[in-house]
Amino acid sequence: MPTTLRISDLPAHAGSTVAVNAWVMTTRSSGKIGFIVVRDGSGYLQAVVGKRDVAPDLWERFEGLTQETSVRLEGTVRADARAPGGVELSLSALAVLGPSVEFPITPKEHGTAFLMERRHLWLRSRRQVALMKIRHEVVQAIRDFFHERGFTLVDTPILTGSIGESAGTLFETEYFDLGKAYLAQTGQLYVETACAALGKVYCFGPTFRAEKSKTRRHLTEFWMVEPEVAFADSDANMRLQEEFVSYIVARVLDRRKAELADLERDPKPLESVVPPFHRITYTDAVAKLQGMGSDIVWGKDLGAEDEARLTDGLDRPLFVMNYPKEAKAFYMKENPADPRTVLCDDCLAPGLGEIIGGSQREDDYDLLLARIRAQGLPEESYGWYLDLRRYGTFVHSGFGLGVERTVQWITGTPHIRETIAYPRMMYRLYP
Repeated sequence: MPTTLRISDLPAHAGSTVAVNAWVMTTRSSGKIGFIVVRDGSGYLQAVVGKRDVAPDLWERFEGLTQETSVRLEGTVRADARAPGGVELSLSALAVLGPSVEFPITPKEHGTAFLMERRHLWLRSRRQVALMKIRHEVVQAIRDFFHERGFTLVDTPILTGSIGESAGTLFETEYFDLGKAYLAQTGQLYVETACAALGKVYCFGPTFRAEKSKTRRHLTEFWMVEPEVAFADSDANMRLQEEFVSYIVARVLDRRKAELADLERDPKPLESVVPPFHRITYTDAVAKLQGMGSDIVWGKDLGAEDEARLTDGLDRPLFVMNYPKEAKAFYMKENPADPRTVLCDDCLAPGLGEIIGGSQREDDYDLLLARIRAQGLPEESYGWYLDLRRYGTFVHSGFGLGVERTVQWITGTPHIRETIAYPRMMYRLYP
């Protein structure tokens, strides 16, 4: 029996007889020579079979192959620079492992609604495979970045009794006899407490926002990474963000060239993503936008169109700093230079918009308590969070980066729904 290998391993075995388990993508035949293109998750391979070179029953099996049939191929690996991966397989044996009858997603054009109903099958397409591999690379880069810099991963709860962001975007459920619980909008409040124990920490997991939004960059369930650093102010926080985003982009450029090519993503714009990023205060941004014809007024949060205007033509992301206090969450540190604002930043990626929101946290007990009361939040739910300011308060900062938006930006994908295997949106819960 020949050794069974993955397609990605074949270039090192030119001249050898091997076996490959895979799925059929396409077949074609001149009548005398047949071609099968298969995939196994690690790469793509073309197998070639000559009608005169094989038994009649093998040729008959070849002619009966259909899209997405699972097969076992045996043959000799032959180097060919023109072939995917640089090798072809000269076929000597073919076994059908699992037939596929009338696979619903054909090479013709299909509408998005049709494809989303069949997301479990659409994932097999070349484009979706490329997106999932780049997402994997982004996730691995995130973990490697923080591991290399001495951060500790802290897993924060998904069910919580505290509101981290807007009360209007909560998914709630009854929690036994203890009242309401909420699906976490953020792990930040918990990871803040952990940084008092460990210094540099991060949490990484799914988060939930019940926003009734149908934009190309919103999901109701998404993955977010949230680092928190003790004794770091807002400026240090932005420097960490610059290093972090640049590291992720460089990693994808280095290791996922083939996938970017499959997506027809021009890598040139991404090569400019290095520190320092551009910076502008919220107040100056509003003035600039008004000069560009926007009807935004000071005090309002920036919309998608405003973000697009601010980043148009930029070669790397832009930090918009120090938003109005009333437009941001209760935990952000009041700006001593302008008490109307808080020490925070949004990192806007050219062509997409916000991928990071970050801030220095309010470390003054009385100011934080006043903000909790001003926003009408249940004070008793935040006793543990206020304790962080009672017992050895300290300057600290952190941010949250959305994985799906980051993948969307890096890959140039028009809609965020393709950047996660099973997107959850206000109008989609199946499959």
